[in-house]
Amino acid sequence: MAIPVQRSNSVKFKLRYAAICCLAASIVTPAFAQNSGADIYKAKCAMCHGADGLGTTPAGKALKAASFKDPAIVKAPDAELIAAVKNGKNKMPAYTGKLTDDQIKSAVAYIRTLQ
Repeated sequence: MAIPVQRSNSVKFKLRYAAICCLAASIVTPAFAQNSGADIYKAKCAMCHGADGLGTTPAGKALKAASFKDPAIVKAPDAELIAAVKNGKNKMPAYTGKLTDDQIKSAVAYIRTLQ
């Protein structure tokens, strides 16, 4: 038979603190994990523009999402693409306040790899 062991308040506090830290880390990690342009693109853009950037997904077709291989988009400067992401364009929503400037720049850099 096991003998119950009483833990001091200090040990209980440390265990509780460790549990809270682990819970907080599990909640916060997905937000910080979305740092690379590819991750941001997959989370925010791929639903409409598709994994290949052609805009041929069902949602993309319904919303007439642009293909990133369109010559006008290929020739467009990064500043124009960044502005479209920040402010929205046509039926595309604005991502100001939802993504940081660095996240938007990373996503645009990833979009360039799809061209």
